[in-house]
Amino acid sequence: MTGVAEPTIRVQAEAFDVAAEQARLVAGRTDVGAIVTFTGLCRSEDNTLAALELEHYPGMAEAEIARTAREACRRWPLTGLTAIHRFGRIAPGDLIVLVATASSHRAAAFEAAEFLMDFLKTRAPFWKKEHRVDGSSGDWVEAKDVDDRAAARWG
Repeated sequence: MTGVAEPTIRVQAEAFDVAAEQARLVAGRTDVGAIVTFTGLCRSEDNTLAALELEHYPGMAEAEIARTAREACRRWPLTGLTAIHRFGRIAPGDLIVLVATASSHRAAAFEAAEFLMDFLKTRAPFWKKEHRVDGSSGDWVEAKDVDDRAAARWG
């Protein structure tokens, strides 16, 4: 894939360092003019949520994210792309997901990051279950129509 960035994809239980990931995207490069990052955090849902439990299908999750990340690298002139998604029990305020895109120009970086996040919200094989502060477990979180509509615009 000469001329096409090779994405970095990780699905992990451990926390990640956004600044370190951003530094990796520009290490040794002088052709990067823009880095766009999206960092998703676990919300407290008005202080009713104790944790969010994220499950995934090992191997399949990485492969599906990589497939979509490579598509982003083909659609836009990216110099780098990193996608990290956590699994396990995640407390409110903790980081869940990072999408970072690098390009010579900002438009490509913004669009590619949005494209990948729309995929992660709608089609990546992750399942979320809420655990409430009162000790009860909520339902598995359903996909939202607004997320499906956002993803549909990419064709």
